[in-house]
Amino acid sequence: MGRIVLDKISKSFGDVEVIPPLDLAINDGEFTVFVGPSGCGKSTLLRLIAGLEDSSGGHIRIDHEDATHVPPAKRGLAMVFQSYALYPHMSVRKNIAFPLKMAKMDKAEIDRRVEGAASVLNLTDYLDRRPGQLSGGQRQRVAIGRAIVREPSAFLFDEPLSNLDAALRVGMRLEISELHKRLKTTMIYVTHDQVEAMTMADKIVVLQAGVIEQVGSPLELYRAPRNVFVAGFIGSPKMNLLSGPEIADYNAHTIGTRPEHIAISQTEGVWEGTVGVSEHLGSDTFVHVKCAAFPEPLTVRVRGELDLSYGSTVFLTPDPEHLHRFDAQGLRFA
Repeated sequence: MGRIVLDKISKSFGDVEVIPPLDLAINDGEFTVFVGPSGCGKSTLLRLIAGLEDSSGGHIRIDHEDATHVPPAKRGLAMVFQSYALYPHMSVRKNIAFPLKMAKMDKAEIDRRVEGAASVLNLTDYLDRRPGQLSGGQRQRVAIGRAIVREPSAFLFDEPLSNLDAALRVGMRLEISELHKRLKTTMIYVTHDQVEAMTMADKIVVLQAGVIEQVGSPLELYRAPRNVFVAGFIGSPKMNLLSGPEIADYNAHTIGTRPEHIAISQTEGVWEGTVGVSEHLGSDTFVHVKCAAFPEPLTVRVRGELDLSYGSTVFLTPDPEHLHRFDAQGLRFA
């Protein structure tokens, strides 16, 4: 079991309220990702769930039991931090076994759990090595193994991949997702990287200034962002958000159109613009176009290669079937 419910939970530091009262339910076995810009409160919220921060108000329930004032060690949760926090003088085996040894667990049970975690994480051949002899990805797996052996009701990940290079991040992202499928244990994962959120989550919680802007599946947030903030944050490259007299025909204060939903032509279209930088990725080309009608360049995503000269004139046409309309308060209305 690993259902976690936040009921009007809040956090203040002195007179500064960093998390106004909020409600959130995380279901048993769900992979929930907290995402948002730096300073939005996502790590603070995770630490409140873990018990590493005291709440200023509200209640935290874990498996229907009030855990608001329960010490961290007794909440049945396991946390994986951004830093690996491994003991350099201990072997991988001893690092993984450490929390069980501190709990004075039987040696045979410790060995069983360590061997099981090592097998799941492909660390069996490295149990006698020390952390300094491992790669960054292997060390992160050791940190995860130390959490697995506790057999928690939920795993809490606080930006665990931020210290890895790009290739290792992709690999570890897949490994953590596969681990969730095998263990079927509740996981709460904090990241500022919306690509990680989109590719890993069952449910995404988008935060800004301690407030939950939207909760939903990755595709729900992608297809129907609740407001301008979510629209601009979810998606890579981000959605083009446009306002001004040129969009008067769309009956909105702001319209959003994703880069893949704009057609580009050298002969005709709705908006005339000038080609800026083109990013050639092989499978896609991202073309940045400056239109006189809008203050910010528009990003257009084209399948495959597109050879356009810097400074050349093009015409853009948004797909009317994929327009997102927002009112003057930034809220979605169509």
